[in-house]
Amino acid sequence: MSSPERLDALCEAIAHRRSMGVARLKSDPVPESLIEQALEAANWAPSHGETEPWRFIVFTGEGRKELGEAFAQAYRVDALEEGNFKETTFEAQRNRTQDAPVWIALGLEPALRGDGTLKMTMEEELMAGACAIQNLHLVANAQGLAGMWLSKGVMVHPQVAEHIGLRAPHTRLLGFFVLGYPNIPWPEGERKPLSEKLRWVRS
Repeated sequence: MSSPERLDALCEAIAHRRSMGVARLKSDPVPESLIEQALEAANWAPSHGETEPWRFIVFTGEGRKELGEAFAQAYRVDALEEGNFKETTFEAQRNRTQDAPVWIALGLEPALRGDGTLKMTMEEELMAGACAIQNLHLVANAQGLAGMWLSKGVMVHPQVAEHIGLRAPHTRLLGFFVLGYPNIPWPEGERKPLSEKLRWVRS
């Protein structure tokens, strides 16, 4: 049942959300129960056609080394092709997964018809995936955890997707969500006034 208190708590949780990268996270491990609770919230995201295209792979502990190796090899492929390979950067990519206690691969596996074509458009499936990630982020922040959606470079590299098992037709790697306890005071948020982004059309 709805109530003013629940509504206020929900709006507060949304406004409380912050993105914090690996430099702002402690190395302390995160209980698996909290990770699963956040991912359960992600699983309740809306999707057109009830496709539920989101897929998650969680890397913690020693499992992060496997992911770091995938990042390093993806960097090697691109850097050698472009002629600017650097051993120091290669090692940095290999070790970067140690900078956060939890790395969650954000996969997208669109639903297919019997003939192999998409049941819904890729744009609709991407929107569903983004909603799932927002749910994950909101609940993680409500748990006192911090994190950030990383979606550039090796984070979305096809070789990384292949390495971690996202191989089905039309599957996409949307990046990674890093998760941990914050090592800084919770930052204040800012938004421009809604009035600058809103237009009413009334009869």
